[in-house]
Amino acid sequence: MSNVWGKNIRLSVFGESHGSAVGMVLDGLPPGFAPDWAEVARNMKRRAPGNNPWSTPREESDEWEILSGFFQGKATGTPLCAVIKNQGQRGGDYTPNLIRPGHADFTAYYKYRGNADYRGGGHFSGRLTAPLVLAGSLAGQILRERGIMAGARIINVGGVKDAFMPIENIMEVSRREFPVYDEKAAVAMQKAILQAKADKDSLGGIIECAALGIPIGLGEPFFASLESVISAMMFSIPAVKGIEFGDGFALADKRGSEANDQLYMDEQRPAFLSNHSGGINGGLSNGQPLVFRIVVKPTPTIGREQTTVDIVKGETVKTAFKGRHDPCIVPRAAPVAEAGLALCLWDCLLDKFKEGAKL
Repeated sequence: MSNVWGKNIRLSVFGESHGSAVGMVLDGLPPGFAPDWAEVARNMKRRAPGNNPWSTPREESDEWEILSGFFQGKATGTPLCAVIKNQGQRGGDYTPNLIRPGHADFTAYYKYRGNADYRGGGHFSGRLTAPLVLAGSLAGQILRERGIMAGARIINVGGVKDAFMPIENIMEVSRREFPVYDEKAAVAMQKAILQAKADKDSLGGIIECAALGIPIGLGEPFFASLESVISAMMFSIPAVKGIEFGDGFALADKRGSEANDQLYMDEQRPAFLSNHSGGINGGLSNGQPLVFRIVVKPTPTIGREQTTVDIVKGETVKTAFKGRHDPCIVPRAAPVAEAGLALCLWDCLLDKFKEGAKL
């Protein structure tokens, strides 16, 4: 069994939703790297629960403690280990024998022979995205030093869609508390979330991610394509059920003459007339903005009565589940996707350095 991600950098996350702490080990930070911890704190707050009416009422400060790999204000180059103490545990809200529909309760019960931590999803919980954002925030700073910027915004919540946005605005929009381009769309989305909350239900949505300033040639053909690396990371985020790059599934309705990104010479350099491919050809970055979207399903835990099983008694039951949950996880998932993208680009960028590109 492996719980380690990365090729040139190595990342693992640990902990459970209602355990004493969650955390991460990140191996590969360059020695001498001096993080902007204030920026990390801002990103952690964007993901943290309990900060607004459309998130879970569970309160967590998400303050972290560095245990190793950091000395006198700089990374040592050895593995960086950080823990984030859980403060809002309420494990008593969960019943071990009742399987929550839509969660990992069912599959985890069988995989771990009834020994998995069932409280709030245990290790399968979105709580584990806190250390992912911590690691990704560091990766984002390393990328920025090399002129690469990554961001994410909400483009759909429960069928309410954001307006078209020039992709160059992604960084400004991603820093908003509710990262939506059009203010009217943001208000409508929030209203829809609060209505679902009042109905004891939940909503899903779509997040658009983008990165600017990427050099040509990141990624590898076939199994280590840039799409493959990013997709693997995105599907590590709980509740993500789909991904598309560029025009994605809409390409099925186009002809080649419409789908191809035609080229022209712009001041002695090749340039593109469009970006239907989302900045990737043949698994490699082509120098255009990298653009993809992920689908986030509605939060599984809802206050409405549902049909499930008592796994111990072997009985079908109907119950309304307790627990604090987000009526829509999409706003808090956006900074997680952004962090995951930054980690992927940093890992792939190190391959390019190995090939002789200048750091």
